[in-house]
Amino acid sequence: MIDPAPLRNRVLKNQRHLAKWARREGIEAFRLYDRDMPEFPMAIDRYRDWLHVQVFEKKRTFSDQELDAVRADLADALDIPPQQVILKYRRRQRGTSQYEKLDTATPSFTVEERGLRFEVNLGRYLDTGLFLDHRDTRRMVGELADNKTFLNLFAYTGSFTVYAAAGGARRSVTVDMSNTYQAWSRRNLVHNQLQDDERHTFVQSDVLAFLHRMRAARALFDLIVLDPPSFSNSKRMRDTFDVQRDQVALLDATVSLLAPGGTLFFSNNRQGFKLDPQVADLAEVEEITQQTVPPDFQRFQPHRCWRLNKT
Repeated sequence: MIDPAPLRNRVLKNQRHLAKWARREGIEAFRLYDRDMPEFPMAIDRYRDWLHVQVFEKKRTFSDQELDAVRADLADALDIPPQQVILKYRRRQRGTSQYEKLDTATPSFTVEERGLRFEVNLGRYLDTGLFLDHRDTRRMVGELADNKTFLNLFAYTGSFTVYAAAGGARRSVTVDMSNTYQAWSRRNLVHNQLQDDERHTFVQSDVLAFLHRMRAARALFDLIVLDPPSFSNSKRMRDTFDVQRDQVALLDATVSLLAPGGTLFFSNNRQGFKLDPQVADLAEVEEITQQTVPPDFQRFQPHRCWRLNKT
């Protein structure tokens, strides 16, 4: 039986430091602990008065009794009800498993991020509805969006669309294959009083098929976010998708939709990902990962991000 006290002490130390930074930034959801100690291979995120605890099973297996002790100790240390400490095993996801429901009884609620609000649910799916590591990338998009046409590909729950809309985007198109996530994206706009059926369009589609249609129609956008999964073999897609293998075709199709002077943010969280040299033939390319990884994610690089400009 492990002693959870070292984890408790480290989390309390991190909380004292990060809570001050989060208050200054207007952030209610942040990473509190990220595999700081090898005996506790976990990522712990705080969402207001909830904790989302991911256990990396490849590093260590815990008994139910040990996890119960961890939950109880974290709840006591941070003065959070034990039922609001959500524990999950983080396994390598293939195909559609990341969309499977886990606990439908877990309630949804909103968290604030720099004056905007986002709906999250810590127990219903593997992911919570808000990728915290892209907080600064979202801010970049919002700062560039004024009077721009914006395209959000593999949009998940539309957080980039919210930032673009709040930043004054003239029009947005949000594309995702999941009806569940498209409905979530719409709710996120409503949470921020940004809903406008004429300005903001939601397209439920395979992104690759959507790009093919838009390319044929010669559609153009000033600002695009492309944040694809590492791998997908969804039943709604004709073929499998692998971001390392398919990046050039994906980026070629996406860059073709960029208006002259337009900007594309491309990111992914594939470990060991290497940008193909051919991408430099499509647009001006600059890696901006150091600017997009926020302070609470510095221990382990959660993603890589590039900015592509169309001259």
